[in-house]
Amino acid sequence: MLRWICRACCFLAVWTGAAAAQALPPEVEAALAAAQLPRDALVLLVAPAEGGPPRLAHRADAPINPASVAKLATTYAALDLLGPTFTWKTPVYLDGPVRNGVLQGNLLLQGQGDPKLVIERLWLLLRRVQALGVHTIAGDIVLDRSAFAIGPADPAAFDGEPLRPYNAAPDALLVNYKTVVLTITPEAGRARVRAEPTLAGVQWPASVPLAAGECGAWPATLRADFSNPLQVRFAGSFPGACGERSWNIAFPEPASYGGRAIAALWQEMGGQLGGQVRDGRVPAGLRPAFVWESPPLAEVVRDINKYSNNVMARQLFLTLSLQLRGSGSDESSREVLAGWWRARFGGEPPAVDNGSGLSRTESITARQLGQLLQAAWTSPLMPDLVASLPALGLDGTLRRAQQNVGLAHLKTGSLNNVSGVAGYVHAARGRRYVLVAIANHPRANEIRPVVQALVDWTSRQ
Repeated sequence: MLRWICRACCFLAVWTGAAAAQALPPEVEAALAAAQLPRDALVLLVAPAEGGPPRLAHRADAPINPASVAKLATTYAALDLLGPTFTWKTPVYLDGPVRNGVLQGNLLLQGQGDPKLVIERLWLLLRRVQALGVHTIAGDIVLDRSAFAIGPADPAAFDGEPLRPYNAAPDALLVNYKTVVLTITPEAGRARVRAEPTLAGVQWPASVPLAAGECGAWPATLRADFSNPLQVRFAGSFPGACGERSWNIAFPEPASYGGRAIAALWQEMGGQLGGQVRDGRVPAGLRPAFVWESPPLAEVVRDINKYSNNVMARQLFLTLSLQLRGSGSDESSREVLAGWWRARFGGEPPAVDNGSGLSRTESITARQLGQLLQAAWTSPLMPDLVASLPALGLDGTLRRAQQNVGLAHLKTGSLNNVSGVAGYVHAARGRRYVLVAIANHPRANEIRPVVQALVDWTSRQ
């Protein structure tokens, strides 16, 4: 029996080695040539989802930067370690009695990393406070952010684009991803500007002059000046040909965003505040008036992967160490993920930075991604992970694809000089295949036709 096993292992090693050196399908080779992408710029893997050796492997053991494809490791590890029904809990405290609608003390919110405390859910949380009879807070609204051990972050550090929402930093009490949506609507002679959500103490231009000509790169024509985050100015104009447009930006003073959003929303709801909104800590021994819960992890994972939300992924990554080690830090979460990987798959784990893929130091191999995707397919968590991946040509980051619509669920990833996908392809007679295709090259963004050719070839297997 031992001799047979050794022979089988040798056969598998030879088969895998042959697959690594095999020629690529002609349509994939043609797509590479048309894209002017050299073969050594990318890694490829196609393997049965239920397990077994690959049908196609090209540079499968070469470490590459995965960009947002890295979110697969973060989200699957979280589903496995925390469970799909896990929820984030935000305790809310009343530090004093309530008399005649007045809280004689402070209202305290203790952040525990909830990635989805968006404005609508924050409204519901504050409505719950009002349901306790609180309409005036004599003291302060205190925000406890101590659950995450993270230092101050420079939103321009990664790529010099501090207003891009994907550069927003994590926060134990993250409110609305620290973003503002500016909606610009052409009217008679001018374009009206509306900012949501309202931020206390922040003034936005009410309107901007209209300009003739084509739409083009309209945000640049506004000539926005964010040097004073509390009084933003537009020195330019807005092309009327654009029609109504929305501009999603990260607030340029991110540390104050949560407090400003909460103060403005409390006032909009008719609440009164005697003090201020400030950072602080919950006093020892104080019991919460109630605990606000997030949507379940499976729903949050869907948002992370469908729309490649970086700050939500980083919140989840930090939550791993917060829940399993008592304090959330990148270093501790890297250790948690590495330990989970060794226990699940053996060998050296991928190099992880912050769990979102917004990094130049993260690396993984196509074979490692294949291992993860095969394990997920045969696990009870398969429906949760697969449902979180963008459906080709239908939704999420793949909604604009026009070929092979509905034939694949693929996590996308894109940075300068990095582009690719990893996920599942639905093939003939109900078969499913794992597919990985990632390029690291100055022309990496030209990989899209290569992916389509690979999906088409895989779907016919």
